[in-house]
Formats: sequence, C-alpha cells, structure tokens
Amino acid sequence: MKKILFTISIAFSTFLNAQNYVHQTLILNEGYFDYLTDSILVPVTIGSYNPTTNDYQTVATLNDMRFASDLIINGNYYYVAADTKIFKMDLNTHQEIASVSCVGVRNLGIYQNKLIATRGEYLTTFDSYLHIYDANTLSLIQAIDTISGPKWASQNIVIDGSAAYIAINNGYEWGNEKGIVGKLNLDNLSYGNEVDLGPDGKNPDNLMKSGDFLYTVNNKDWSNASVSKVALNGSSNVTVNLQSVATGCGTSALRDDKLVYQISMETTLNEFDINLMNLSGPITGHSINYYELAQEPVSTYLYASNTDYFSYGKVFIFNANNTEIAQFDAGISPGTIVFDIRPSVGLIEQENSLSIYPNPTNENLYLSEFSSGKTRILDLSGKEVISTFEKTVNVSNLKNGAYLLENNGKCYKFLKN
Repeated sequence: MKKILFTISIAFSTFLNAQNYVHQTLILNEGYFDYLTDSILVPVTIGSYNPTTNDYQTVATLNDMRFASDLIINGNYYYVAADTKIFKMDLNTHQEIASVSCVGVRNLGIYQNKLIATRGEYLTTFDSYLHIYDANTLSLIQAIDTISGPKWASQNIVIDGSAAYIAINNGYEWGNEKGIVGKLNLDNLSYGNEVDLGPDGKNPDNLMKSGDFLYTVNNKDWSNASVSKVALNGSSNVTVNLQSVATGCGTSALRDDKLVYQISMETTLNEFDINLMNLSGPITGHSINYYELAQEPVSTYLYASNTDYFSYGKVFIFNANNTEIAQFDAGISPGTIVFDIRPSVGLIEQENSLSIYPNPTNENLYLSEFSSGKTRILDLSGKEVISTFEKTVNVSNLKNGAYLLENNGKCYKFLKN
C-alpha cells in the first residue's frame, strides 16, 4: 500500500506576495515488478519536475528495489522508502549519500536528527514495526518491539512538534485489519496513548493533520471506506462512513479545508468537508482514475497522477477552479509527489514595477531605469538564462513562467507568457 498523502506558469501576483517558491517537484515512480515472474521489469525512479519551465527529467534510479512507497525532504537531503532499504539522497545532485537495510519499510517521518520508519509486509511478521534511525548516518537508534510499540503492520506518519502519530492498519493480514493511531514521543522515544478508531475505522490507508485534528481515510475490509477525525489532545474521536462506496478508497489528500478522494477504479473525484464531517459532493473537471493526489502549498495547485502500472505514468496539474493548466509524462506508477519549497533567491526585489514593462510580456522587456551595465535574466533557481547590455531584452525564446531581471544592483520579477 502506498502513502497517499498531497504551472506551469505561476501567477505573477502569487510571486509578489510569496517569499517561497517551488524549486522542483519530486516524483517517486514505483516502477513495475512482475510478481508472476518475480522480476523487476521497470526499476524505481525519481523524477524532478520544474514548475517554471514545465520540464521533467529522471534524476535517480534505485536498482533492485521491487517498489517504493514514500519520499520525504529534509534540509539538503531527501529520504526514500523502497521495499527493503531506506536511501538518503542529495536534494540538488540526486546522488545517493547513504542507505540502510529495512525490510518492509513503508513510510517515513523526520524530527531533528531522528528518522522514523514504519514497516509492514504481506505474510510477514516482524518483531518491530517501528524503527528510528540517525538521519545523518542512517545508523539504527532503536527498534521499538511489539511489546512496547505497535503490534501490527504500520503505515503513515504525521509529525506534530515532538510527537509522531502512527497509523496502524495490519493491512497485509486480510480479515484481521486494525484501526489504531499510536503516539511516539520523539524526545525520549517512548510509545503509547493508542487511539482505537472502532469497527468502522479499520485499515487506515492515509493519515493527515489539519489544525488540532488528525484525519484518517480507512479502507476497512476493502469493501467500503470511512473517514475518522481524532483530536490531538485525545478529547474526541469520530468516524463517518462514505456512503454508496462499494470498494475501498484509492487515493486521497487534504486540499485546503477539504478532503479530496477517489474510490478505487472510479474516475469521479469527491470532496469531503473535514469540519462538518460530511460529503460535499463530486468535483467537476475530473474524469480520470488517479493514483496519487497532492496539493502544492505555494500556488495551492492540485497535482494528480495517472498510470496503468506497467507502461506509462502521467501527472496532471489543476488550479483552484479545477481547470487543467499543465501535464507531463513521468515514470511508471508515480505514487508519491513531494514539493521542494525554498526561499526566493538572495536578490532584493524592488517595489517600483514601472522599471520594467510590459509585465507580463511574451516578447520584449523594456527597462525604464536602464544602467549601462549588464542585464541578467535568471530563473527562480538563480540560473542565468540571458545576459545582455541592451536596454531592450528579447525574452521570446524563454519558456513560459516567472523570472528575475537584475540590472544595476536592482532585481525585478516578471512573467513570460
């Protein structure tokens, strides 16, 4: 089971008000493992998508892994849970820094220097379903056993302050699914305070946090689905069944104050109000069966992946009105989508927007406060794409998106459309 968590020209007004930008979107492609022949036909890959230029490229391949289930970013690194190993990768070069064996690893979370990993495997019993590693070296700090920790296969992780909340589903033992949210104290690594979601809250396939509450999407016995809401302070716990659902939930994500989800094998995208805990109805503009959903936090665009699990993978991007604004080809089974959010480059943007015009532009950009020095056009990662000494800058060959113009020590943002 995969983690469900959560163009492209980003609107110029968004950049004027935002201090952060999406440097890249990482796509974890799970690949294609043929269980009949016990062979890897397509390896696990990691792709990087540039939301400014709409370019996608494969940046890393994890050989000998049957599948991958999670990817998280922390500082200058990202960590990948893949079948039997955890990988630590450089966020900029995508080179492998370290790896450690962790059979059945499912999902990851990080707090300071502690990397938390949940475990679970079909027809396999472990003596520990919760591992804690040193995030720098990937050396094992502690394997919490089934006496003092989770007793069954565990999956999603939510970090809130110094607490890690763990979704325990035992989803690999059909007919004996569990619905439990456990709490790990990350300061002293003590585990306890489990919350039982009840008979309708079994088999949580997703765990999310919004405000002072945790939300789970539950697959129950795979014939139905439900949503549970648990107060972080333990004061309340409620589960609501999703009506007219014949099969389990295929994918889900928080989108603002709503939960968007799709039933397995269906093409309708539904919306669930997490405050009122009821179904808001289907969302127009969606007619594809999705594999993963994720909301990008800067522009609030919705990324949705689609795949046939063996020959293609594609990601669609929708704005707040559910209009498709971009799409790109990815690897096979793009199952986790993570956003590399960074502060704007270290150039100070000037307030006077009249210094460059027109803005947006599709061809020429004029400087009203021109200096005889060099003018540089940079993309949002700080890479120089144009250098000129002319007062008029032709940007027609640039891909659509947001850029920075630097001249005479001043920096301006503009949009090429």
